[in-house]
Amino acid sequence: MIVEIVILAMVAAFLGLRLYSVLGRRAEHEEEPIPHRFDRENAAGDEARAAPPAMPQARLQTGNVPAGVEQGVRAIAAADPQFDLIGFVEGAKGAYGMILEAFWQGDKNTLRELCDDDVYQSFATAIDAREAAGETLDNRLIRIEDATVKAADLDGRIARVTVLFVSDIASVTRDSDGNAIAGSLDDAIESRDAWTFMRNVDSAGPDWKLDETDEG
Repeated sequence: MIVEIVILAMVAAFLGLRLYSVLGRRAEHEEEPIPHRFDRENAAGDEARAAPPAMPQARLQTGNVPAGVEQGVRAIAAADPQFDLIGFVEGAKGAYGMILEAFWQGDKNTLRELCDDDVYQSFATAIDAREAAGETLDNRLIRIEDATVKAADLDGRIARVTVLFVSDIASVTRDSDGNAIAGSLDDAIESRDAWTFMRNVDSAGPDWKLDETDEG
């Protein structure tokens, strides 16, 4: 009987030590704050708020920009937070096709919307001369092979970006009777055009206008 009591006492002591050990470790952990999901989110939010805002890199990363043009691009992006270089290049390609098509068809209204006064006047003069000669253009923009930003600068509040377009164009000039007098739709010719687009960064509208044309 005495032996059984001793054994039970030893078991009780052992269990007591185990329980104390577990509770002791739990108490030590309870003294330390346990980070919950929202605590981690708040901490991350505090760090984000403490960090200075960075310029969106996605707007500047494109293979169409030479290293020397980056400074001008950054100046425009700083003055106009909505400026998206990749989107601009895509829009410039669309404008290139629209302006060429308008010129070929003699659509002065579209040209006036997309070009500044000097460029519009040059196009309008060429259209008038063509119409006076009784000639029409039957041209096709086959494809734009490349559109590369060659220059970018901010002059005061006026942003200018020059894009070099490399395209394949099939062109035919017809007389008043519709007869082809020059060119062929079967043979596309590579065209290299350096067009400069401009926009006042304070303008409420997003529209850029063709400010200058040159051969690439």
